[in-house]
Amino acid sequence: MEAPPPPPPPAAALVSGVILDESVLLDNNSETATLRSPALSLLRKLRHSNLPHLGISYSSSLSHDKVSLLKNTATQYSIDCFILDGSTWTWSDHNEGSVLYVVTKSSKDTFNLFNKLNWIIIAVDAKGAVADPYDNLKTLGISRVEELYSTICCLNKKAIGKDVVTVGYIMKPSREEDFAKRGAFPLSPTPNGLMFMPLTFELPLPSQLQYVDIILHKATDEILSLELNSSTEFAKSITYTTGMQELKRYMEHHASCFVIDPLEKIYPVLDRLKIQQILLGLEDLHTEGHLTIRGPHFLKVDDFNEPDLIRRLSEAKLSLPSIVKPQIACGVADAHSMAIVFRVEDFKDLSVPLPAIVQEYVDHSSTLFKIYVLGEKVFYAVKKSTPNIDILIKSSESNGIGPLLFDSLKSLPTSTENSLSATHQFDFALVTDAAKWLARKLDLTVFGFDIVVEEHTHDHVIVDVNYLPSFKEVPDDVSIPAFWDAIKNKFESRRDKK
Repeated sequence: MEAPPPPPPPAAALVSGVILDESVLLDNNSETATLRSPALSLLRKLRHSNLPHLGISYSSSLSHDKVSLLKNTATQYSIDCFILDGSTWTWSDHNEGSVLYVVTKSSKDTFNLFNKLNWIIIAVDAKGAVADPYDNLKTLGISRVEELYSTICCLNKKAIGKDVVTVGYIMKPSREEDFAKRGAFPLSPTPNGLMFMPLTFELPLPSQLQYVDIILHKATDEILSLELNSSTEFAKSITYTTGMQELKRYMEHHASCFVIDPLEKIYPVLDRLKIQQILLGLEDLHTEGHLTIRGPHFLKVDDFNEPDLIRRLSEAKLSLPSIVKPQIACGVADAHSMAIVFRVEDFKDLSVPLPAIVQEYVDHSSTLFKIYVLGEKVFYAVKKSTPNIDILIKSSESNGIGPLLFDSLKSLPTSTENSLSATHQFDFALVTDAAKWLARKLDLTVFGFDIVVEEHTHDHVIVDVNYLPSFKEVPDDVSIPAFWDAIKNKFESRRDKK
């Protein structure tokens, strides 16, 4: 049976501050000064929550080594640290809103102090909301500290009303940190009325999702294995983590659950062959007198030793050198193990996983354009890329015969030369048209793709498509509001349809 939602505070007001008691952070089972296991995750999330005031409190009787640990931790996360004695802390003199004091144990004196300050106690390790036995102050009970986020969102929604939309998000910690430190996931409402609540597989999902209006996921972070069948059976070939499987079942059985984006919408970006086939439709955008935007020439290969490989490459308009990529685009360990092949004999015993896609290598002046589609907004960033073919061939000849192997996430071979010719030929209007076409085709809200500009023809060639990129190359003051607008607009659009 699910726990009931926490009761509202005495007066409905936005949460403006959180104070963490020493008992929430310190591991009392350790003989040395040690933080509890959830402490660092909690501090990271609160640091980037956009809450105006954050603090760590400790008693005057705490040992020196533990005080030092708390102070060092507070400095690391830019959080205030103080003795809680009612005289050294003056938040309530200037604070507007609800201050939450998170604690695992309290005394009568502590309760009386909070009553005077009008703070709300969040009692961790409690079995439910309990009334304060001293005076009339309410205490909210939560079983684990991870429930603090839903408590804050619940209190804020109570204060604001139905106009705020709660976005529950799930992705791997490193990706979450990357987004959060740029201000993308505030617990306080954004200017367009969004609150972001981290979801965790450590707690029952239904008890968290009861507070959520829309789900944002990076499901590719939760793939354990992926086997390629036919495109119609793609969903059945993916094995997710236990937590993601639970979330998938929840989304399937709750029709009112809004998701950005439904899992089936991301399946094409997991399959490089499927994406290449979709990109063939870019021919519809071609207008006489304008540059061409297209996908690269490609060929699917199931066996690098097949006897008619040369003929098939020629029929696919492929010449060497070419780049070879696994057909599986992400979600498995070797999805980014690639090779640049210079000679037909380089295909023999090539270590790129099969089935693979042999893709046209485009001379592009060592310049890559990363395109980010955030709802209706399109942004781009310029990055260094692999050298032109002549430089690659010289490098191959000097380093010995054989394919150039690399992991595209770690060791992409880039040129040291500076070239602006591709930048001068870049047609952002053409790319924007293609981005909007691709958004309609894929029906995705936030995605990205990579473009290179062919040095001689100036063809704009889309060489990669991915879901929910970090878009960190775009300034935060521009990209983050666009990210929020994309989510809000998609939510309102789906709500209106329903």
